[in-house]
Amino acid sequence: MSLLTPLALIGLALTIPILLLYMLRLRRREIVISSTFLWSQVLQDREANTPWQKLRRNFLLLLQLLILLLLVLALARPFIIVPAVSAGQIALLIDASASMNATDSAVGTRFDDAKARALEIVETMGADDAMTVIRVAGVPEVLTAYTADRAALRTAIQNAAPSFARADWNAALTLAAAGALAADDFSAVIISDGGIGDAARLPAIPGTLSYIPVGTSAENVAITALATRALPGDAPQLFAQITNYGTTDADVIFSLRADGELFMGEEYTIPAGGTVAPDISSLPESYTALEAALTISADSAYVDQLVSDNSAWTIGGASGARRVLLLTSGNLFLEQVLRILPGVQTFVGDPARPLPAQTFDVTVLDGFVPAQLPNGDLLVINPPSGYNGLFSVGAEQESVSNIRVSDDPRMALVDFADVNIRAFKPTTADWAQPLIEADGGTLLIAGDIADRQVAVLTFNLADSDLPLQITFPVLIASLMDWYRPPSALADQTALHVGDGLTIRLAGDQDAARVIAPDGLTRDLSGVGAERYFGATDAPGLYLLELLTGGDVTETAAFAVNGFDAGESDITPRAEITLGSTVVGRVEESDEFGQQEFWSWLALLALVILLIEWWAYHRRDNVPTILRSFRREAARA
Repeated sequence: MSLLTPLALIGLALTIPILLLYMLRLRRREIVISSTFLWSQVLQDREANTPWQKLRRNFLLLLQLLILLLLVLALARPFIIVPAVSAGQIALLIDASASMNATDSAVGTRFDDAKARALEIVETMGADDAMTVIRVAGVPEVLTAYTADRAALRTAIQNAAPSFARADWNAALTLAAAGALAADDFSAVIISDGGIGDAARLPAIPGTLSYIPVGTSAENVAITALATRALPGDAPQLFAQITNYGTTDADVIFSLRADGELFMGEEYTIPAGGTVAPDISSLPESYTALEAALTISADSAYVDQLVSDNSAWTIGGASGARRVLLLTSGNLFLEQVLRILPGVQTFVGDPARPLPAQTFDVTVLDGFVPAQLPNGDLLVINPPSGYNGLFSVGAEQESVSNIRVSDDPRMALVDFADVNIRAFKPTTADWAQPLIEADGGTLLIAGDIADRQVAVLTFNLADSDLPLQITFPVLIASLMDWYRPPSALADQTALHVGDGLTIRLAGDQDAARVIAPDGLTRDLSGVGAERYFGATDAPGLYLLELLTGGDVTETAAFAVNGFDAGESDITPRAEITLGSTVVGRVEESDEFGQQEFWSWLALLALVILLIEWWAYHRRDNVPTILRSFRREAARA
């Protein structure tokens, strides 16, 4: 055993004043008597003859000297040399992914086990070692920079928590490798269950790499898919999938709730390593959200080690499709291209009949513009000449040459180099931006006016070979992507943990906020009509609220799920692979560290201090107690 601060032993010199206090101090026993007259002379003689008392055996004195010895030794920081996992400049990476919530550890979760292993490494650090702690979650987090302060390292590790996302090991290992550039004696320690995903293709980082595996069981059953689909005219359909990643069959109860009300519950047997798709023939007629849950049957011996993937959510009727009304006199090319576009529900109408009463997200007007414009966004193709209240259309021009596509992002994939057009009608509007031009006028303009988005294609499709070109579906798809989505969330109603989403405000909406599953409300800041939300760090239902002048004018829900086979498959790995390097379990090491135990000495000193306090307040009974102990010892 050695001492890190041997100068602290000077504190033992305090033994001398403690002994002197016991020799100088008069120790009298208090006795209640009727009068002090008969005792006055005796007391005067004793005070005169014994200015110094003889040091006697004293129980309290022994306790106080022992307390002093323990405190001085604690300040001297005694240590012993022990084998260490690593030494020098150490990057400690703790896996905080969703699989670390598994409960197959004797101390709780795998993450609890990982923290205990990390604290052991901290305790074996040498005097010249420095360590950084990196929490590896969806976004790696440096809990503490390189430091030799064990208290700071312990606090950082103890305050860490697991996440519900997949760990980004690529970024974490890159972050750790940066520490190798500034140190000759660098080592990295990974504490994980071995699920590092795509990082296995990365080359090993410089320095010494060590791996400490956690986890003992692969038993886990999870909901791995949950989605609804609503086709026009058909009842909504639900697709769900349950996967058993364990090595034994699992008897589970699959339940489904619609807006909190139990809708169905069925028992299924999921074979080991297999999947089952629950048979759900019908759904409620109307609902906002569905929640699916798994529970292990009461009579089943299966032990599900990870429960965070036993729930899933989906938004009712969340197809996210734009409703498009096409008013045309038999333009099959236009109808066909709209029908094949993903996320678009196309309804065909007759221009000769009145406009439908329903509201559509986009209305496509082919060859005419009605006197009363429909609500929503517009795509006008080959408009008639004149002014219709939105834009002015000139006379037909047959000379079409030098076609130019602007560098606007909406036209990024559009190529008109091989498109031939017989004639067009130059169209102008002060609110519109030209996207495709030719000598003599514009072929396509688009812009925002009166809280709607309008695009105008200024030529008849039949007067061109555009419908025969691959550019045609690309152009229509680009315009459909540009049109304002049917809700602020559009196709972003189903997300994975850690995904971000862009929210677009409409009209006079000026603020947005999101209420998370834990009830916390987050205000979304931003400039313009777009807001970004990235705090999807837990699975569940989130509620978006859009505000105008402080009042909620629109709400929309979206679901966040795990659905990650790499995290639900909790099989612990005895070794990990980085590139061509296989890193196995740490068994022995050539490194050595210093195991300190000053904290135990300080704790023992505190215990003895409590005993001393108790003995002081019971000092009249101490001799009796000691004699009782002696008698019991003699009898034994």
